[in-house]
Amino acid sequence: MCRCWGPYWGWVPCGPTPWLLLSLVCAAPLGMLGEETRQVSMEVISGCPTPQNLLHIRAVGTNSTLHYVWSTLGPPAVVLVATNTTQSVLSVNWSLLLSPDPEGGLMVLPKNSIQFSSALVFTRVQAFSGSGRPAQPPRLLHTADACQLEVTLAGVSPRGNHSRFGLEVATLGTGPACPTAKELHSIDDEYAPAVFQLDQLLWGSSPSGFMQWRPVAFSQKQRGRDSALSCQASALHPTLAYSLPQSPIVRAFFGSPNNFCAFNLTFGDPTGPGYWDQHYLSWSMLLGVGTPPVDALSPLVLGIMAVALGTPGLVLLGGGLFLLLRHKQYSEYQSIN
Repeated sequence: MCRCWGPYWGWVPCGPTPWLLLSLVCAAPLGMLGEETRQVSMEVISGCPTPQNLLHIRAVGTNSTLHYVWSTLGPPAVVLVATNTTQSVLSVNWSLLLSPDPEGGLMVLPKNSIQFSSALVFTRVQAFSGSGRPAQPPRLLHTADACQLEVTLAGVSPRGNHSRFGLEVATLGTGPACPTAKELHSIDDEYAPAVFQLDQLLWGSSPSGFMQWRPVAFSQKQRGRDSALSCQASALHPTLAYSLPQSPIVRAFFGSPNNFCAFNLTFGDPTGPGYWDQHYLSWSMLLGVGTPPVDALSPLVLGIMAVALGTPGLVLLGGGLFLLLRHKQYSEYQSIN
């Protein structure tokens, strides 16, 4: 049950639910708008006297603002808007937003300050009964132009003893084409043990925005290698808007878009650890604007590489010096006739 503090604005505490829990981390440098630090504030915008509410995260830089609007009206969804002013504000018309035609119920003003906007919709969670840089891993690298989303599934009764879960994610393209999917590989797994891959969705060629995640989830709150689950992503494909659950905030901001693309994430495999261990599953991703951050090789890996590559070189150098000195020693003897 939810209740409102105050007539228009306020924090709306809700009791725990055994379904889908979303937690956010907004943090620290560099992106499309050239900001190294941002002043981050959060507010819950309540639709009193109705129990609905929106979470608005506002990240203000020296000459730009990022707006993240999170909602569970309909399917869980987030609208991301980047503006070129520090004075941009979010406008919510609850009467319009909750109506059958919510277009115009959510706006960022002034409209001519908007440089980039997109949305993600988590359309549904599925269970399969058969085969088929925070403190904790995966420790994705943050920038001031990104926000981290954590999707946690807790307390859901599975269909079978070894149920696997999948999550369908829908997003808006910047044009008729879908965002570009990209995989990055590295020899460094210091921040996410045994995970050498980083997956990305890139909007635009610059790019203008991105979604980033590691292909790993966890089946325990204490995340470690023993509770790591594989995370497989299907190919991104265009989809019809009417086939997706409707998100009021997406329709309110973008109108009735028809350039949706979707992909599926599937967690775990029939063997090894799984959701059934503790009825818990957690997966993290980044959503931001500009160029996505990329991890450089850590000092630990650089040190290991230096030792691994340097030791054979020292052995060869020492061996060469020994042979040279030995040859010189023999050459000092005079021949006897």
